[in-house]
Amino acid sequence: MKIKLCDINTAALDMLKPEKNDRSGVGVHYMDAYLKPMKTVVLEDGTKFTARRRGLKVTIKLGTEAGTGLMRRLTVSKDPIVMLRTALDDATATLGVKLHEEDGQIFLEK
Repeated sequence: MKIKLCDINTAALDMLKPEKNDRSGVGVHYMDAYLKPMKTVVLEDGTKFTARRRGLKVTIKLGTEAGTGLMRRLTVSKDPIVMLRTALDDATATLGVKLHEEDGQIFLEK
């Protein structure tokens, strides 16, 4: 089942520009901007979905279950987009769901 969570925050890519350098090496400002629309989403069946960042850890909660993923610069990539995608995949794999982007929107697949 595919459920729309939110629209992609197009301003997130602006956070990766050299003049917006956050000196983290992993693009924490990009992470925050990307995750902001998913901060708190209530699905049609009343289940609460949240996505948050604390340090280099991304936490995804679906109802009462939670999954985490880490931003790994050395083992994954130096590209913040790839690191965040991998961290989100790790977090959602624990929950048995998957996030994917399509037509400027983020969907949750159960």
